[in-house]
Amino acid sequence: MITFLLAIVLLIIGYFTYGKYVEKIFGIKEERNTPAYTMKDGVDYVPMGTKKNSLIQLLNIAGVGPIFGPIMGALYGPVAFLWIVFGAIFAGAVHDYLTGMISIRNKGAHLPDLAGKFLGKGVRHVVNAFSLLLLVLVATVFVTAPAALLANLTPAWISIGVIIALIFVYYFVATILPIDKIIGRFYPFFGALLVISAVGVGVGLVVTGAPIPEMTLQNMHPDNIAIFPLLFLTISCGALSGFHATQSPIISRTTQNEKNGRKIFYGMMITEAVIAMIWAAAAMSIFQPGELSALLASGGPAAVVSEVSILMLGSIGGTLAILGVIVLPITSGDTAFRSARMIVADYINVKQIQISKRLMIAVPLFVISIVLTQMDFNLLWRYFSWANQSTAMIALWVGAMYLGLQKKNHYIASIPATFMTMVCVTYILNAPIGFGLSMSVSFIGATVVTVLFVALFAKSMWKTHQTDVLFDVDDSLGKAS
Repeated sequence: MITFLLAIVLLIIGYFTYGKYVEKIFGIKEERNTPAYTMKDGVDYVPMGTKKNSLIQLLNIAGVGPIFGPIMGALYGPVAFLWIVFGAIFAGAVHDYLTGMISIRNKGAHLPDLAGKFLGKGVRHVVNAFSLLLLVLVATVFVTAPAALLANLTPAWISIGVIIALIFVYYFVATILPIDKIIGRFYPFFGALLVISAVGVGVGLVVTGAPIPEMTLQNMHPDNIAIFPLLFLTISCGALSGFHATQSPIISRTTQNEKNGRKIFYGMMITEAVIAMIWAAAAMSIFQPGELSALLASGGPAAVVSEVSILMLGSIGGTLAILGVIVLPITSGDTAFRSARMIVADYINVKQIQISKRLMIAVPLFVISIVLTQMDFNLLWRYFSWANQSTAMIALWVGAMYLGLQKKNHYIASIPATFMTMVCVTYILNAPIGFGLSMSVSFIGATVVTVLFVALFAKSMWKTHQTDVLFDVDDSLGKAS
């Protein structure tokens, strides 16, 4: 219990200390007009208040990732707590803040355009493909996961196929309509369910004195799966997630002032980490590693959510908690499709003011996702995890380059970027869905690739520091200043 409470305290302290430091490094400009005003179109660029933006950002980024991921990561034992806490403070929240704020400085641009600007034009095409792959996978996962949970709460005559169809209908409407019509209007109610579920389970753990394991670096995974690199892909959204880099630009187009960025981007990542801590702690305290593994094998993370919720809060409270968990993926799935539509529109330079233009892009995306729902969830999750963290790696390198070109402290981004490069390359070289190489060979190969990335970045930084001319990092600046 002490470990759990200390972890929550550290996350809160991290927001007020390191979050403030990251904000200082970035250098906000309160007097600078944001894209919400300079590019206002009534569809995607719409000024909204900080509270509403913060809530939407939290619901956007907090899909099943900060619940399902930590539940599966709980198999490793309390070492998972370390990744959630330190990953969120020094990597995830930095990642979210930089992608959101750099997007604000660049007309609300999405990650592919930012990668093209700061890492090279050729990279833009690669990142565009990566981002779309990730978003379609996320949207698909976030249809099947809540549908499975809802199926347990509805009468037997309502099939899971009907539930999936209804979720797709909601996603389609939310993707097409202006952001303030559905997402901006109904998210406060969804947020209430989110708070009830997370706080309810968290308080239940404390009140009942749940036997949450104290800190140990021992790997408790019943199948003895190595901590590196899989833990850092299994627990993604609760610590560091590339999916967030696709969501932050949505809110960068509705943010009224740069001073609100720390609360919206850094703060909501910390809030998501608290949610992840609660569910990881619940899974560890209620189930032994072997029991948890068996339940995951038989019913998946959704079964764990149901058992934990009912056990901690009773039938009525547990049902509300489950509804709160259902809200998370649904309020990320809709913005996943929305973000995919916006990325494709930016890539092919098609304005989205006319609804016919939105339909032209959205319909094919939904067709692909419907086909993917026929795939095995566990297989989808493996591809999602790797694509997710690879996108995070790219976003961190974008942030590092942005800061480095201004001769600011790029280490806040380049150090986690280096670590995630090692994680992602090791995984894809070793994993069955990748090259299937031995771990030793994969580790060596990943080291070579990571060193190459660092060398290329160092070369760019060396060139930058040889001149007094600063790169045009913001749309508001001239070619040089």
